[in-house]
Amino acid sequence: MNHAISLEQAVAMTNLYRSSIPEGMPLSETFEIESVNTLLSQSGCTALRIYYGKKTDATIHAILVGVNKNGEDITEGLLLEDGNRCPPYCPSDSILNK
Repeated sequence: MNHAISLEQAVAMTNLYRSSIPEGMPLSETFEIESVNTLLSQSGCTALRIYYGKKTDATIHAILVGVNKNGEDITEGLLLEDGNRCPPYCPSDSILNK
């Protein structure tokens, strides 16, 4: 499956999201490549799934989990959270964040 979209589509989607952003939702989250590669290199991992969770302070965070060939979460292994949230850690010059 090809998940690619054009830059124009991505800009339109991020603009629409920012125009009606739900309370507690970040504009984006950044995860270090080393952490993502470790998650993806787990035995049996064929995909990445993103869940959204809420902390007790009401902020929403992405939770990354590996997925096996049967579409099942790999919950016995590494899961990722605590990406660098925007705001406050926003890209300084990105067409996707204007």
